[in-house]
Amino acid sequence: MTESLDKLMYTFVLEDIVGGLFVHVPPGYVACVFDRGRGVLKKVLTPGLHLKIPFWQKALRFNTQTLEYTISRNFNLENVKALGDAPINAVTLDHKSINIEGTILMRLNADQIPTIWQTIGEDFIPKIIRPTIRSRVRLIASRHDANAIISLERDKIEVEMKQELERIFAARGILVENVLLSEIGQGK
Repeated sequence: MTESLDKLMYTFVLEDIVGGLFVHVPPGYVACVFDRGRGVLKKVLTPGLHLKIPFWQKALRFNTQTLEYTISRNFNLENVKALGDAPINAVTLDHKSINIEGTILMRLNADQIPTIWQTIGEDFIPKIIRPTIRSRVRLIASRHDANAIISLERDKIEVEMKQELERIFAARGILVENVLLSEIGQGK
């Protein structure tokens, strides 16, 4: 019985050391390494298999593919780390309340991921993305009449929102690819 317990312990130790020795980065992702002696390393690990020091270094993968930030009434706000939001309530230039739904396409700048991890952390969605999108969408809505937003100038509003989000997110390492408004309705 002791011999089988010893084999089991050796298996766990071997898996920890060998498994902790490698970092597998799949396509569409990059990885950053936190070194207990030097902090977050500036080098980004691209797709492939990489070595790291077990117990001394921790690797974290980040998705660099295009991400959909969906603003929809079907979104569940209880999951604070989920990429999306409930409809954004805004007040227009003519003091009308509207609800805005849509999709924002974005991705992380792979070269700036060590800085994102170092300065913002892993939970950048509830810290940076969600509050910024809410604020900037409301700001743009406040510059236009409700009728213009709802029907007439939707494409111009999308471009204006994209430019405003790019201005804020670029310094943080987040690239905005497009803003697509799907539904704009009267608010409550």
